Amino acid sequence: MRIALFDSGYGGLTVLSHARRVLPSEEFIFYADRDHVPYGTKSVPAVRGFVRTAFRFLIEQQRADAVVVACNTATSVAVDEMRRLYDVPIIGMEPAVKKALTRDADHRVLVTATPITVHGEKLKRLISSCDPNGLVDLLALPQLVEFAERQEFVSSAVEAYLRDAFAPYRFADYSAIVLGCTHFNYFKDTMRQLLPQNVRLVDGNEGTVEELARRTGLRTQPIGAQTAHCTFFESGRPVVRAEELAHMEADLARAARMEEIV
Repeated sequence: MRIALFDSGYGGLTVLSHARRVLPSEEFIFYADRDHVPYGTKSVPAVRGFVRTAFRFLIEQQRADAVVVACNTATSVAVDEMRRLYDVPIIGMEPAVKKALTRDADHRVLVTATPITVHGEKLKRLISSCDPNGLVDLLALPQLVEFAERQEFVSSAVEAYLRDAFAPYRFADYSAIVLGCTHFNYFKDTMRQLLPQNVRLVDGNEGTVEELARRTGLRTQPIGAQTAHCTFFESGRPVVRAEELAHMEADLARAARMEEIV
């Protein structure tokens, strides 16, 4: 099966990393819209236009059998329209709020995401459906996307940004931080150093890939040495230069390491 993963930039590689290892026999296409990253600070109409262009390329030109929108921002504003336009399985991402509250329904949960996701109606509806006790707080972390796109994953600037962002919260009252942007997964090691052990890091990557398997009739496998083949594109242009491919592979390797941190 030909499966496309689409993101505004390199954050979606954290989803691809998991998907390639648990679905090693499938064929993947990864589309990073590097011409327009970041999405989270742009207007909703602009993001919808970027998503339409990406879908035309992935489905009409590349003949993808299924598309994973590995971008919470794009999911929040455009996935419903894409499902009306295209008759293939389209799997979106949403912050793993329900997952965090299911694990602990007594303590607060901090949902981190981009500004569009934080202020969007889709997230508000999700929270209202699973948070009757008002335990969820929201925090936009747009600069993490910029750090990730330039591969600045561990630095004094990253630590200072996160330390300042987390400063207003009394984490003794919290059970989890939900990583509501795929770019944020790259920073689990720094977050783990800054947060007390009672606060777990929760993301939706594994659940998204499981939903992909369910919707397409595939069966995930235990992670082994084999990984699925993938062709990479940046805003529709094939990624072929050795240094660009090395950049992708380095991000995939980091994503795999960050997956072990909770």
